[in-house]
Amino acid sequence: MGLTGFGVFFLFFGMILFFDKALLAIGNVLFVAGLAFVIGLERTFRFFFQKHKMKATGFFLGGVFVVLVGWPLIGMIFEIYGFFLLFRGFFPVVVGFIRRVPVLGSILNLPGIRSFVDKVGESNNMV
Repeated sequence: MGLTGFGVFFLFFGMILFFDKALLAIGNVLFVAGLAFVIGLERTFRFFFQKHKMKATGFFLGGVFVVLVGWPLIGMIFEIYGFFLLFRGFFPVVVGFIRRVPVLGSILNLPGIRSFVDKVGESNNMV
């Protein structure tokens, strides 16, 4: 969990510092390594290389590669798109959980935000 947390931290910090390629590269490596340690190497491999997730995996890992090569902005765009395609099945669960958190739930129920969150919370509408 620590590797994944540090990976997310470095990715976030790298984006705040105007897409610093060193921080983004460290964040990518730590995030993928942390994911592999949390759920195991075999399950990580099965998750990323399912037949219906090959496009998403290509964008995500391609984005990691592009960041490591030295084009952080383009790589992060690829990564974010791949991330949303890979983890779109988890979004309804996350939205349902956040709606039960007292302060965050009331924010998600605001009129402008509610329609967007309802779309994200639907199971298979993000393509």
